[in-house]
Amino acid sequence: MSPPLLEALPPSVEIVEVGPRDGLQREPVLSTEAKLALIQGLVDAGLRTIQVTAFVHPRRVPQMADAEALCRRLPQVEGVVFTGLALNLRGVERAVQAGGIQAVDVSVSANEDHSRRNANRSVDQALAEMVQMVALARSHGLQVRGGIQCAFGYRRPDDVSSERVRELADTILAMGVDQLALADSAGLADPRSLFRRVAPLVEQAHPVPVVLHLHDTRGLGLANLLAGLACGVRAFDTAFGGLGGCPFIDGAAGNIATEDTVHMLHRMGIATGVDPVQVARVSLQAREALGRGDLPSRIAALVERAPDRVELSPSEMAP
Repeated sequence: MSPPLLEALPPSVEIVEVGPRDGLQREPVLSTEAKLALIQGLVDAGLRTIQVTAFVHPRRVPQMADAEALCRRLPQVEGVVFTGLALNLRGVERAVQAGGIQAVDVSVSANEDHSRRNANRSVDQALAEMVQMVALARSHGLQVRGGIQCAFGYRRPDDVSSERVRELADTILAMGVDQLALADSAGLADPRSLFRRVAPLVEQAHPVPVVLHLHDTRGLGLANLLAGLACGVRAFDTAFGGLGGCPFIDGAAGNIATEDTVHMLHRMGIATGVDPVQVARVSLQAREALGRGDLPSRIAALVERAPDRVELSPSEMAP
């Protein structure tokens, strides 16, 4: 008899690639051409939802200063959705004007201190503006994902209550978003606490799907993904190479690596439609372009050392 966790495993999940935005926002500035090459590699690897940029102030996040130029040059590929992050109404206005993307990601923090550091406003102010942001994006035909940052804590796991997260989720769902995203921005979640917090939210949000955005700050990212699967979550944000991390969270580390996540899921018989070896090659390409040392990704390191040791079953890739 299988353990309850294994009985809950789905036949497939959706992988949302956030590397071009979250993965690069703390790295040296890359050219638009280099970013486009990475994005094309991700498309070729089978990724079908890719967060490509953030419409934020270039002085605060210079890595995203080319948002409009990048969006104008994105390839239009059938079945591929490009998304952009916006933290305020001006950001959504820029996303609409830029074109090239089909969806916008808007979010608020569950922690007051983080909200003021990240968005320069209180949580209530951010929520009030979010209503306008969702309406504007909708009026221009964009899909909208509403998110909660620091949904599992900011400095400590207990500085964001589950009740606060449920209240924020209710407010965001009432805006008519297409998805609800829960971010472990500080990497404070563990499998048990995540299950207890997320399982009720999956029911609360139904039929709106829940997406988990997991950071691997304390090495629990993939374990938390398994807990998310047990909760009924069927979509996860990941970043090539395991890059990323919020610039406004001390000690923040990257997202769970796309290639590591996909490889684990495939070994468990869960299809993603993504080629982990190809993603690993994108990660190695990014490492060279960034001039950095080792990446957090285990599979990227393995592909570099011994590519024939990475098992890939075509049947498991099928979405």
